[in-house]
Amino acid sequence: MTRGHYIDPKAGRLTVRQHADRWLNSLTMDPGTFVGTEQRVRLHILPYLGSRPLGSLRPIHIREWLRELQDAGIALTYQRVIFATLSAMLTAAVDDQAIPSNPCRSSSVRVPKADPRRVVPWERERVFAVRAALPAQYRALVDLASGCGLRQGEVLGLAVEDIDFAANVVHVIRQVKRIRNRPLFASPKSGKPRTVPLPASVARRLREHIVQHPSTAVTLPWRVLDGKPVTATLLFHHGAAEPVNRNTFNRWTWRPALAAVGVPYGRENGTHALRHFYASVLLDAGESVKALSEYLGHHDPGFTLRTYTHLMQSSETRTRSAVDRVFGGPTEGDDGPTTAQAA
Repeated sequence: MTRGHYIDPKAGRLTVRQHADRWLNSLTMDPGTFVGTEQRVRLHILPYLGSRPLGSLRPIHIREWLRELQDAGIALTYQRVIFATLSAMLTAAVDDQAIPSNPCRSSSVRVPKADPRRVVPWERERVFAVRAALPAQYRALVDLASGCGLRQGEVLGLAVEDIDFAANVVHVIRQVKRIRNRPLFASPKSGKPRTVPLPASVARRLREHIVQHPSTAVTLPWRVLDGKPVTATLLFHHGAAEPVNRNTFNRWTWRPALAAVGVPYGRENGTHALRHFYASVLLDAGESVKALSEYLGHHDPGFTLRTYTHLMQSSETRTRSAVDRVFGGPTEGDDGPTTAQAA
């Protein structure tokens, strides 16, 4: 007690379920993030550990729980997310002096490791083929994602007033999200509005889309289901002034388009593949990682570099080419996205 290390044993009698309820009620985060966190606690943590007193948790219980997740066939990447949620919850218990240490941080507890995925961008022929296979009212979605790097939710939340044809830029200020299967408007991921260049070819297709498929005003709550109503004239909509449901679109529109051109459906071939294509095009043209990170809306250029470093020209190639240009020798070809695709 003199050293300040004493933990009242009564504090550890609180069950994991009781602590989870208090912890969830104390969180301040984006509503969409909160829904995901609550689901992970309710579906994957409490059924196994909920009735156990906090003070009784040991590393062996965490290891057994991780084995249960593995045997349930949960993807490794999602196992990591669930584990991180439990660890954060138990760290809060340590901070609240309910338990002396977090058993998730024991050296005997191994965090699930997923095989690193190397981004292989689509070739331009595939992008154009999938675009042609989509219904006409959704083809501009491909143009915005592959030509401006917008996320799916950002494309579905893009309004006519966000496009500045005179300045050749697109202002990405909102996305369409779904919480408990109800739509709302929210800021782009990480709360970072941004402005991205609008290429002339994409601008031309957007003008055609606006003429052929008139936009409509859609009113949704902002950020939370009972938030302030916000109205935007969306380029993509469904029925009576409703936003496109991304789940319905992915299942009944995107998947058939992939099947029509012989592209297997999977995580690597979702609409996010169009952002990877955009990144590969910019890197192949010599754009900086910092600029690409800003256009993609990443929170950190380091993340952009880690994701796409294999698509960049190697330093050895750049060195040889730079010296050869000075001495007048032949220069080697690029070692960029095209090479990565071929590999």
